[in-house]
Amino acid sequence: MAGPLQGLKVLEMAGIGPAPFCAMLLADMGAEVIRVDRLVPGAMGGGGSMVDRGRKSIALDPKRTGANEVLLKLVEQVDVLIEGFRPGVMERLGLGPDVCLRTNPRLIYGRMTGWGQDGPLALAAGHDINYIALTGALHSMGHADRAPTPPLHLAGDMGGGAMMLALGIVSALHETRQSGKGQVIDAAICDGTSLLTTLYHSLLASGKWRHERQANMLDGGAHFYGCYTCADGKYLSVGPMEPQFYKLLLELCELPVAEFSEQWNREAWPVMRSQLEALFLTRTRDEWAALLEGTDACVAPVLDFDEVVRHPHHVARKNFIDVNGAPCPAPAPRFSRTPARAGAVPQPGEHTLSVLRDLGLGEGEIAQLKASGAIA
Repeated sequence: MAGPLQGLKVLEMAGIGPAPFCAMLLADMGAEVIRVDRLVPGAMGGGGSMVDRGRKSIALDPKRTGANEVLLKLVEQVDVLIEGFRPGVMERLGLGPDVCLRTNPRLIYGRMTGWGQDGPLALAAGHDINYIALTGALHSMGHADRAPTPPLHLAGDMGGGAMMLALGIVSALHETRQSGKGQVIDAAICDGTSLLTTLYHSLLASGKWRHERQANMLDGGAHFYGCYTCADGKYLSVGPMEPQFYKLLLELCELPVAEFSEQWNREAWPVMRSQLEALFLTRTRDEWAALLEGTDACVAPVLDFDEVVRHPHHVARKNFIDVNGAPCPAPAPRFSRTPARAGAVPQPGEHTLSVLRDLGLGEGEIAQLKASGAIA
């Protein structure tokens, strides 16, 4: 069975960060994705990353004679274009939204940036850490007695960026079915990450959130929601927020219920945390997991990337697949009739000739592109 996006055609301008991850999501779901790689792969994308799976790849220099015409032929035939450059770059290449939408009025033109297409910071360089810093998310992460801890680029690049662009694309495609018209999506990591913090703004407005780190339920402040060091130096995640789950944790760990009865008393959290710290140091992580994992006590071992692929739950659900001889996360979510599938990782330029021929270019035209340096 083909994925739910079978028949969708996507043109991706190679880059780094959230744009290629978004294209991977669409490819996993069955879309035909053609990535425009640079002639010499480098820091701006291409080169065999697992994130590049499931594409066709053409190697092309948009600045060379004839290349722009080839790209516009592709634009004419695809449903979606994804680019992750700074504002104005695609316009300077002659491939801005106005040009592309004239060529293909039904085109969904997805633009992925850190700051957005306008605003005082639009043209400034930045990375995930900078974008989430401006949203308040970074300020809330880490220990109370030191600077905020830079997280993995999941909340910004992947969550606020790639996932929001993917949602924007499928939403715009749905609208196009009704209107027959394409449109431009301005997906900014800063915007998307700000949206992800909606709950925390609600908690702040209701007086249930403090700006100080490790002073709240979800930031490591609560003794019943955090990570603990075990006897072997490995870690255990503990998170029984609901009273019945919290009570079960106390029972399984044989903790005195009276001393831990004030679950929601912030002033008592440090003392109860200290007691839990001492307790979890008495056994190894896996010994605690054998007792607590899989119960409603809401406890799980903290695994590294090597351990993850061997965990029985991931094994049972086939959550990891083999890509180029290495374990790689499988596509998600799951569909009952049209399962997603992870395709092979292409080499940059692997499909240049086949894509050009599919566009209808003759051998003479292809030879001219080679001579001009537009293709390798």
